[in-house]
Amino acid sequence: MRHGSIPGARGRVRPLTLLGDAVLREPCRDVTDFGPDLAALVEDLFATMYAAQGVGLAANQIGVGLRVFVYDCPDDDEVRHLGHVVNPRLVAADGVVVRGPEGCLSLPGLEAGTERYDHAVVEGRTVTGEPVTVHGTGFFARCLQHECDHLEGRVYADRVTGLRGRRLLRQVERAPWHRASGPAPERG
Repeated sequence: MRHGSIPGARGRVRPLTLLGDAVLREPCRDVTDFGPDLAALVEDLFATMYAAQGVGLAANQIGVGLRVFVYDCPDDDEVRHLGHVVNPRLVAADGVVVRGPEGCLSLPGLEAGTERYDHAVVEGRTVTGEPVTVHGTGFFARCLQHECDHLEGRVYADRVTGLRGRRLLRQVERAPWHRASGPAPERG
């Protein structure tokens, strides 16, 4: 494999935005320019995701309010899914609801049992503007739903309710990266 064909090989690692940064709470804008700046953003997203040891990363997690995410994520059968989606739309989230551990690079060090469907379908475009449809099951379906939430201004903590939700809020408030002035996760 050529070095240049490895996702993120030409990208630069960017600082992650953390819960409390306004860009994480704003719905992202559609991409309208499928030129070299978009290709560079996708490379930077891959480079940053790999450096942070994540399985997915949305553009607003590096401070860019555009509808783009990347992923390198296994499903429950350990099949690797690698790619990106520009202007993604979650067109199906169905099947069985499973509560599983979920974390986020924008809430470092925290994890909570979060309910997600075990099947998801995302439609969007590639970096060159070609249509793409991504099907996910199990853990990969969780990843697709998680990244689509980011682009709508939501984080997984918004989906954690009851005792688990209150416990997660206390962990956020005690986290060394938490900004006292930042808003708590929304409930909805």
